[in-house]
Amino acid sequence: MKEKFGIRQFVIYLIVILLTLSCLIPLLNVIALSLSSSEAVAGNNVGLIPVDFTWAAYERIIEDSQFWRSFGISVFRVVMSLIINLILIVTMAYPLSKSEKIFHSRKFFMSIIIFAMLFSGGMIPTYLIVRNLGLLNNIWSLILPSAVPIGSLILVMNFFRGVPKSLEESALLDGANAWDILMKIYVPISLPSLATVSLFSIVGSWNDFFGGLIYMTQVSNYPLMTYIQSLSVNIAETLQNSTGLSSEQLQSLLAVSDRNLNAAKIVIAIIPLLVIYPFLQKYFVSGIVVGAVKE
Repeated sequence: MKEKFGIRQFVIYLIVILLTLSCLIPLLNVIALSLSSSEAVAGNNVGLIPVDFTWAAYERIIEDSQFWRSFGISVFRVVMSLIINLILIVTMAYPLSKSEKIFHSRKFFMSIIIFAMLFSGGMIPTYLIVRNLGLLNNIWSLILPSAVPIGSLILVMNFFRGVPKSLEESALLDGANAWDILMKIYVPISLPSLATVSLFSIVGSWNDFFGGLIYMTQVSNYPLMTYIQSLSVNIAETLQNSTGLSSEQLQSLLAVSDRNLNAAKIVIAIIPLLVIYPFLQKYFVSGIVVGAVKE
């Protein structure tokens, strides 16, 4: 029998709608700002709908060979970071999920991991290590410092600890070794946690711009977020030295303000998340362990 729609359901739906609008309205405003003229943006005339619709901000970003080079650098960084993160997380989380009776040095390694999580080496020591390794202006300087995200490691380790022991015992009786158990039992039923840490890795690698500022001294080696972050500075410098620009180039440049450009940056930054999340969403809401042997 269906429950009647009462005041309780109304309040719940109202709260959900308000929370949705609180997230959606600022996003729509940012999109409208990125598609409006600089005059409308400067006059604070833009709400949820673009005013004097223009692609000038996006054209300023995209009509640039360095944009596509930086885009390729960011894609390579995201893919390699994801692969390295998953390999190291899975291979570390599996032994650490065992008890001390099975993995005698577990407490020692866990203390090192917890210490590293609580006390970071800091920006300057990390930079010195990267420099001494000869990785400045090298794509690997953006990948290797974050090769083992400890928060993600602990998340996957705890998920592994929740896997029914009966599954592993049955596999051992069938002659499976530790590698077979990890790849054929733990990894398949741990897809929700792996999807979560994959999303963390992808979004973190894609949106990071500070690493490029620290480790890259040449603009040609900038990842995408670092490059578009520097465009507002470049526009100001270009306007100060605009004597060599044609009238069409100067008009195109003046059609873009810092607020236009910043809004366009935000829109570009969220595109990967909007594309990837629908493919990972089902792993957040499904319980793959359901149906496994219970303890």
